[in-house]
Order: sequence, then C-alpha cells, then structure tokens
Amino acid sequence: MMKFRFRRQGADPQREKLKQELFAFHKTVEHGFPNQPSALAFDPELRIMAIGTRSGAVKIYGAPGVEFTGLHRDAATVTQMHFLPGQGRVLTLLDDDSLHLWEIVHHDGCAHLEEALHFQAPSRPGFDGASGLPSLAHITVVLLVAVGDMAALGTEGGSIFFLDVPTLTLLEGQTLGPDEVLRSVPDDYRCGKALGPVESLQGHLRDPTKILIGYSRGLLVIWNQAARCAERIFLGNQQLESVCWERSGHTVVSSHSDGSYAIWAADTGDSPTVQPTVATTPYGPFPCKAINKVLWRSCASGEHFVIFSGGMPRASYGDRHCVSVLQAETLVTLDFTSRVIDFFTVHSTRPEDEFDEPQALAVLLEEELVVLDLQTPGWPAVPAPYLAPLHSSAITCSAHVANVPAKLWARIVSAGEQQSPQPASGASSWPITGGRNLAQEPSQRGLLLTGHEDGTVRFWDASGVALRPLYKLSTAGLFQTDCEHADSLAQAAEDDWPPFRKVGCFDPYSDDPRLGVQKVALCKYTAQMVVAGTAGQVLVLELSDTPAEQAVGVASLDLLQDREGFTWKGHERLSPRLGPLPWPAGFQPRALIQCLPPAAVTAVTLHAEWGLVAFGTSHGFGLFDYLRRSPVLARCTLHPSDSLAMEGPLSRVKSLKKSLRQSFRRIRKSRASGKKRMVTGSKLQEANAQLAEQAGPQDVEVTPVQRRIEPRSADDSLSGVVRCLYFADTFLRDAAHHGPTMWAGTNSGSVFAYALEVPAAVAGGEKRPERAVEAVLGKEVQLMHRAPVVAIAVLDGRGRPLPEPYEASRDLAQAPDMQGGHAVLIASEEQFKVFTLPKVSAKTKFKLTAHEGCRVRKVALATFASVACEDYAETCLACLTNLGDVHVFSVPGLRPQVHYACIRKEDISGIASCVFTRHGQGFYLISPSEFERFSLSARNITEPLCSLDVRWPRDATRVSHRSRESPKLSQANGTPGIILAPQSRDGSPDPICKEADTLEPPEAMLSPMSIDSATSADTTLDTTGDMTVEDVKDFLGSSEESEKNLRNLSEEEARACAILIK
Repeated sequence: MMKFRFRRQGADPQREKLKQELFAFHKTVEHGFPNQPSALAFDPELRIMAIGTRSGAVKIYGAPGVEFTGLHRDAATVTQMHFLPGQGRVLTLLDDDSLHLWEIVHHDGCAHLEEALHFQAPSRPGFDGASGLPSLAHITVVLLVAVGDMAALGTEGGSIFFLDVPTLTLLEGQTLGPDEVLRSVPDDYRCGKALGPVESLQGHLRDPTKILIGYSRGLLVIWNQAARCAERIFLGNQQLESVCWERSGHTVVSSHSDGSYAIWAADTGDSPTVQPTVATTPYGPFPCKAINKVLWRSCASGEHFVIFSGGMPRASYGDRHCVSVLQAETLVTLDFTSRVIDFFTVHSTRPEDEFDEPQALAVLLEEELVVLDLQTPGWPAVPAPYLAPLHSSAITCSAHVANVPAKLWARIVSAGEQQSPQPASGASSWPITGGRNLAQEPSQRGLLLTGHEDGTVRFWDASGVALRPLYKLSTAGLFQTDCEHADSLAQAAEDDWPPFRKVGCFDPYSDDPRLGVQKVALCKYTAQMVVAGTAGQVLVLELSDTPAEQAVGVASLDLLQDREGFTWKGHERLSPRLGPLPWPAGFQPRALIQCLPPAAVTAVTLHAEWGLVAFGTSHGFGLFDYLRRSPVLARCTLHPSDSLAMEGPLSRVKSLKKSLRQSFRRIRKSRASGKKRMVTGSKLQEANAQLAEQAGPQDVEVTPVQRRIEPRSADDSLSGVVRCLYFADTFLRDAAHHGPTMWAGTNSGSVFAYALEVPAAVAGGEKRPERAVEAVLGKEVQLMHRAPVVAIAVLDGRGRPLPEPYEASRDLAQAPDMQGGHAVLIASEEQFKVFTLPKVSAKTKFKLTAHEGCRVRKVALATFASVACEDYAETCLACLTNLGDVHVFSVPGLRPQVHYACIRKEDISGIASCVFTRHGQGFYLISPSEFERFSLSARNITEPLCSLDVRWPRDATRVSHRSRESPKLSQANGTPGIILAPQSRDGSPDPICKEADTLEPPEAMLSPMSIDSATSADTTLDTTGDMTVEDVKDFLGSSEESEKNLRNLSEEEARACAILIK
C-alpha cells in the first residue's frame, strides 16, 4: 500500500487554468546600447534611426518607447543601411553581399518590423553569357535612386548595377560598366590603370536622374542615367575615400586617403576638370590618416559646415577616434574613446529649401551614440533618453527597486539634473522623435541600479521600454588613488592643436580596480543606501537635496578575530581622504566601514528601521550600527584549510589549478569506490543507498528518478564565503516572543541566526539611546550536503514573506501574521527547504539537483497577479539554474508550477548577471552593453507598443504571407524574437518556413524579488571568485548532450526566417 501513498496525482484542470492566468514567459525588450554596431541610417521624414550590428540585428529607434527589432536569418555583419524616406522601409546590405528589405507594418493597431524580401548576389565574378556584361561582384556601396524605386549597386569591379527595390530583382540593360565611363576620360588619364572599386554613389536632391560616382582611383563622374552619358568628370589622382554632393548640385566635396579633402566646382569650368577649387589637409603638413567620410552642409549665413571623420596626424594622434566639425574659422575636434562607425546630420531635406541648416550631428561609435546640438553656441551634447551606454565602465553588479515612492523619485531626478544641467536654449532637444508610443503609463516606478568597475553606481528609469539615465553616484572621491597625478600631467601635456574636445561618457579604464562596486542595497522609504566594494569598503549613504561639506566617519572591522595562521596576501585597503570633503547634491556618505582583511564584499543588506547594515566577505560577516557608528558583531567563517581565501583575486591561477586537481581527485575516488563502498554513517549515504537498491517497475510511476548527490567536502576551498544576509522580525528564541534577527548563509552550507537587541529610537529623532545593539547567536544550521546557501527568507503565519522595513509600520503593506508559526526558507544550490521556527525542524523541501540535474544560481520571491481577476495574486519562488532555466515553485508548499528555458547554458555571464523584480520581471546581460528584459508574469509585461505613420501602400497579399508567426528563437546576441516567413525574390513564401505553423508557442519569462536582500535584488557580475569546476562542467557537458544540442539548434535555425518584436 505504500506505493499508492506516494503516487503522483494527475493534473488539476482548474489549477492548470490558473497557471495560465498567472504565468507566461516573454522576452520583451533589450535595454542599453547595441553590441558591436556596424551600420547607421536615418530617415529625415519619419525621424527614425536604424542601427545594424555584426550579429545581423536590425534595431530601429524613434521617440522614447518607439523601438523595432529584427534579426537576419544569417548571422552576418550589417555593412550598410538605407531608408526609403517616409515609407517605413529599410534596405540592408550584409557582408555576404545579400540585400534585405525590411518593412514596418501594422497589425492590430501596433507596428512591427518584418523582413519582406531578400536578394543574394552571385558569390563569384564572372560573365553573363546572355547579356555580355560582367556579373555582380562584391557590393561596395548602395544608393537608393529617388526616381523609379531603384537602387544602384556599386561593386568592387567598378561596375554599377541597378535593382528594382519593390521586387529586389536586377534590371536588365541598365548596368554601367567601367569601360563605358572610361570612354569619356582623356587618354592620358587612363594610363592602362583601372578605375578601381566604386567607393561612393551620391544622388542629386533636385534632379534624381543624375548620379555622382566616385572610384577608388580618385575619378569623380556625374552620370546622367536618363541620357546614359557623363555630364562632368573630375580627374582626381589621390585615392578616394568618400564623396558628398552639396544640395544645390554646384559643389562636390571629396575626401582622400592622405588626410585631405577637396572641393570641386560642378557648375562652372570645362569638363573634364583637372584641379579642385580648394584642396586642403586640415591637420597637415605631416602625414595624416585617411578622412573616411566627409559631409558638406550649407547655411543661409554663408558659414557652411564641413564635417569629417579621421584625418589626424599619423605619428602624433593616429590612435585617436575623432570627428572634426569646421564652420568658417571655428574648428572643433571631437575626441571619442571608441571607434567611429558612422555619422549623419539632422537637416532639411525638402527640395524647396535652399539651404541645409543642420540642427544636430549624430555620431555612432562602437560603444555609444553621441548627439550634438549644432544650433546652440558651443555645440553641446544632447542627453540621450535611451541608448545610453550601460558599460561606460564595466558593470560589476546590479539591483532592482520596485514601487519607488514619488517623493524619492523626484529627489533622485532633481539630483541628476543638477549633475548635468540642461542648456538654456530650447533647441537642444532629442532629434529622433519618429513614431508614437502607445504603451500606457507605468503604474509604478522602477529603479535599476548598476554598480561599475570605476566605483560609480548609476540609477536608471526602468519603468518602461526606454531605459533612461537618472543619476550617477561616484564613490571614488572618498579615497586617495594613484591616478590623480597622472591625469594632471596628461592635461598639462595636451597641446592646443588639434583643438580636442572630449565627448561621450564611455570610459573603459578604471582608476583603481579596488574601487569596483560589488553590492548595492537601497531603502526606498528613508533614501538610505549601502555600496560595498572590491577592497572591503562598505559605504552608508543618505540622499541630500543640497550640497554639503563634511567629514566621513571611518570604522574598521576585523573579520578574522585574531585567528592565527592566516596572512592576507591580496590587495591593500583603499586610503580614505581625511577632513571635510565637498559633496554635491545627491547621495552623500555618512559612514565608511572597512573590512579587514580587505577582501571583496560578497553580500550586504540594510535595515534602515533598525539602523543596521550587515556585510560579508570570504572571511566572515559583520554587523554595524551606523546610527551610533559602532560595530555590533564580527564572525569568522573560515575553515582551517581555507588558505585560498587569504590570497585575494590576484592568485586565481593557483586557485583554479588546485580546484581542478581536487575535483578530479574526488571524481576518481568516487568511481573507484562505486557500489562496493559500504554505506555507513550519515543519513545522506543511507538515502543514496536506498535509491540505488530500489529497482522495481513501480518506481517509474511512483516518484521521479533522483540523482545520486555526492556530499561536498568540508575542506573545499573558499567554503567560508558569505553568500547571503537577511534581516527579519521573527521568532527565534521561543514561540511567544518575536524580535529582530539576522541570518547569514555561507558557501559551505552553514546558516547562522542571531537574535538582536535593538533599543527603540527616540520619538521624532534618528538617534537611538546610548545603549548599544547586542547580537546573540540563536541558531546554527549545517546543511547535510554542504551546498552553498543562495538565499534566506522568513515566512509569516500565512506563508507570505515578511514586508520590507517601514512597509508595515507606515501602512504601506499588509502587516505580517505574528500569531501563527513562522517558517524560514533556505535555498541552497541544490535544494529548497522550509524549516519551522523557532524549533528549526524540517517542514518541506524540494531537491532540485536530484530531480532536475541542475544547480540554483539565482532565487527570488515574486508576486504574480492574475490576468483574469485583478484581486487575485500568488507569491511564488522563482529560481534560475546553471542551465539557464527558470523554475517557479509555490510558497510555502514548494510545489513546481512552471519552468522555462530563459538563457543559454553556455552564457555563464548572462546567468550570473540575472536580477529579478518583485512583480514578475527580470533582467540579464546579453552583452556587456545590453540588458535583456523578460517577464514570467502573464499580467505584468513591459514591451514596445508603438505606431508609425508611413505613406507606402501595402500589398495585402504579401502581408498575408508574413502574418504567420513561429516561436521565438535565440538571436546571435541572446535575444529571441518572433520569426516570420519572409518572401524570396519572386514574392512567394520562403520554403524554409513551411513548418512554422506547427511549432509550439513561445515560452515565458522570469521576474521576482530577491530574498538575499530586504530591499532589492542584486547580483555580482564579477564572477572571478565564483567560477568553479562545476561551472566548467556545465559549459562543456557530455559529448552526447552536445551533439543533441547541436541537432536541436540546427533544426531551430532551419525554421528561423525573420524577426518581429512588438
């Protein structure tokens, strides 16, 4: 009869329906700057901008909240992009010589980006026997001809082909070969030399029948396509880089490989023209690098703009990434910290206007986008409402704060505005304003905090689709660093020529790696926060609306407690500045706690109501009363064999070697003993033996197969690392009295619970009486498997997590049930377990590693609201595993609800960077500069909903071919999208996508509140010390599993055709 007792029941239809109303997985939007951009385009009529990347992604941006994303089927580099003005269509050229036509179409009132057609050029040059013309070789440049919906394709062989854009088919009989052009060139210029590749094609704004052709050799030709003849020829002899045709057609500007540019008169003089009107090398006379691109923009004042990239003196500044802006006698050399990809100006393109009158200059760099206001004196930079470089300094940790009070939000925004005051002129506005954002205003404000390698913490508005920068906190000013003297010397050595001007905020170089931020925690009700760093520094800060000059109190806490036999071999502590220091408006430091040894902080939590901050390192954890500025507790967690914990981050090579050696020894020992080993001693071994002996057929239907889990050795390296800290008002000493407690979990599976005596604060004041806070060890739990403790949370009598500090006392949340028995949820890397309080007896558990074969990386509690009933919601436990899967469990029953594949298991940094919100959403890094946003909630979804007014008439039959959707597939940069069936050149559906209708619907996504902090979810991205042999095993996997994954991946890629993201 026992086997029927444990038999799993069938699925409950009502519960399954409720799950569909609560949970749904979506990857919704990518925040940040596109990784590895390679192409840029701008539609002056619709005011939208497109960016292409090396992974084949197409991203179109308009007003804040207006975003479209697509992905080419082949992960090839996007080399060029061209908008069909006003039509909502963009033509992309990839490095495999394929052309793709993308369209912004509307479904159900919302606009989406879809790939309509594609054209593949022949891969090898040859001769077309039918026409006698050279076949299409490598495409070097594309020009959209305004008349006739044509595109001119310049090739490496010097020929120009013409393409019908609506069908993406070559037009017969219109190809222009180099021989035809050479007939109009004087004999002495030919000299037996070829013209070289077509470097540039430019159209005339007022006469679309004319095309300006630039060849690599330096020859410029104004070709009349209607008359099939050359109207003007300019005999340049310097290798050509780019050409610009002034809007009236009277002036042609060419840039060259020797760092010079030339101005040619196109309306006077004889043809061919031998000498330009003006030829200058702006940064000569010494050898200069090539000017890669040049623009000429006319102004009514007569002071025209010449804007070019490159051209710097090769010997002195050849490594600089510059764009120069010249107007009359004013020259500014914009100095960037990353490579220039492309740039454009926002100016008038109406044919009836006589002058360009540029308003703004947008420069796409490899790591950021910079926009300058050309109508304001000084040409200031325009703050970007989106596309801000998240990785201006490398991201080391992140945290999310939900439901930010309006007062705190306004104060943070005000502090950010004082950091970068807006110009008085109203003309300095964001110029890319196309489309309309149809999404509703967010019901609550969300803050995303990112800690960086340079010691800064950046605050981002994560309430909607556009991730907007709000405020930047810098902690470097509190410490003495070695970089200040070097900076002063560098500034003194800077010459006045060229007139460099530093532009942009991308700065990958850290002043001191010890400044790196490892953990952050924010109390949204008191505007207090904690920032912990790499050198053991813990800063307590408070938001102030006015600047101040004050000294910061410094306290040290020795976590080793004079333990003998340990010598710190890592970096030194940072030296704080002494005396009063000036602090701008914003978060200002109130106290600095220095952990000794100065190891990186691995866990931190703040309880503003009690005035306490807890922090942990690889050596132990401490508790500090920042109101009285006095330490409360210091506990060493080191094992006698934890010598690696004393070596610091500079000894990782030895650590990895030792870790690998120990792992292989354990594997060999386990295999050698095998089943011959006698099962004696621990309960774990007895349980494993029972599982091995049960081999009846009834086990298949009685319970899932459980894997044998080897217990971890107590002397594993870095076993003393503190993984999580938690404050709770609960029952620890007895069942009749509750009070403040602090919980700490370590890498060796140890949990320490301390009862705290916190004196009541004086009414109306922040200072508490002179009596100090006391901490007494109440419980100590050792998990049997010694698996690292990832998170701890206390549940009240109703099984709900306790509210945050001040939530209950200020009636901002339902008061916890203090009548029923409390329980503590302890999440380790291998299992979840609920213990009753205060007895700490096991109540419920779920062995994730034994059942699923994976380990827990991130854990969070989230509230999932129903889409069917506004008043119904459930609090569940969500976890992310080392395989990139998301599992959701009920609380406190720990029953599995749903699970989804979220992140590729090979993306170790993405898994390590994941952070959850309280309402069913989450973020993880898909590249150093991009967060992928996802949702596990069926109700709480943040995704682009926008529209765009276009004037291109749709073909209903073509749209119907593309309306079939298939599931989201992983993009090259980690982002999935909805795949749509594109058409081939003849307009028929692509046969590769015939099975798109039979695929399963897209999977869902994750979003909970982290339980390793009382106020926010955080994660450390600097995983140097967290990388283990198990992580390497997860990445490698078995050969059979790898082959299976490759087969599945090839099948999915065979179905992928195009992308649509709402």
